[in-house]
Amino acid sequence: MQEAIKFNEVNFSYDTAVVLEDVSFVINRGDFISILGPNGGGKTTLAKLMLGLYTPNSGKVLIHEKSPVQTRDIIGYVPQYSLFDPNFPVSVMDVVLMGRINNFSIKYSKRDKIHADKAMESVGINDLKAKPYSDLSGGQRQRVLIARALATDPQILLLDEPTANVDAAVEYKMSAMLSKLQKTMTILLITHDLGFVSELVNKVVCVNKKVHIHPTTGITEEHIRELYNDNMRIVRHDIKEECI
Repeated sequence: MQEAIKFNEVNFSYDTAVVLEDVSFVINRGDFISILGPNGGGKTTLAKLMLGLYTPNSGKVLIHEKSPVQTRDIIGYVPQYSLFDPNFPVSVMDVVLMGRINNFSIKYSKRDKIHADKAMESVGINDLKAKPYSDLSGGQRQRVLIARALATDPQILLLDEPTANVDAAVEYKMSAMLSKLQKTMTILLITHDLGFVSELVNKVVCVNKKVHIHPTTGITEEHIRELYNDNMRIVRHDIKEECI
C-alpha cells in the first residue's frame, strides 16, 4: 500500500523537555487513524510535525514521500477551537471560503465558491451558508470548520478533538459523516473519546513520548492503562460488548 505519512526515528524537544522520543511509524493512504494519549503526551506536537509547523530535532517526517512543508496544501486541518469575535459580521460561506485562501490572497474566484459549496454539501450545511457564524450551535460550527478544511480538496484530513463540546446526537451525525469521507481520503482523529474511536477507526496511534500503533481490535485495557498511567475501562462499539 502507498504511504500517506511516515515518521522515521523522529525526536522532538521544547528546549530541554523531551516531547517525542525515537518515533517511527507508517500510516497508509486510506487509513482511518485515531491518535490517543494523555494531555502533554505529544499528540499536538505530532500533528504540528505533520503540518510542517515544527521541524524534528532529528529524524524525518514524510507526507506522501515529501517534506511536510511541500505538502501543506494536501492536508485539511480542523482545530479543536477557533477563536473569533462574535460581533464580527462573517457568514458561514465566508468561513468556509477561508479554506481557499492561497498566498495571502482573499480574492475568491468562481471556482473557489464551487469548491466551498461542494464542501458544505458534503457535511450537510448548505442551508446555513448565509447565516452568521456567531449564530450557530457548537455542533454546527464544528461542521463549518470541517467544511473549511474540505474546501482545500485535501488528501489527508486531520481533526483535533472533533467531538469536544458536542452532544451525543451531533457526535452520531459526525460519525456517519466521517465514515463517508474516509472513502476518499486518509483521516486522522485526535481524541480522548475511546468509544468514538472504536466505532470508527481501523488503527490507533498511542502517544506518550513514545509512539505505538495498533489495530483497533488489538487495543486492550492494559495498553490504555500503560498509555494513561491509570485504570481505564474500554467500551468497544465495534464488537458490541464491554471489556473490563
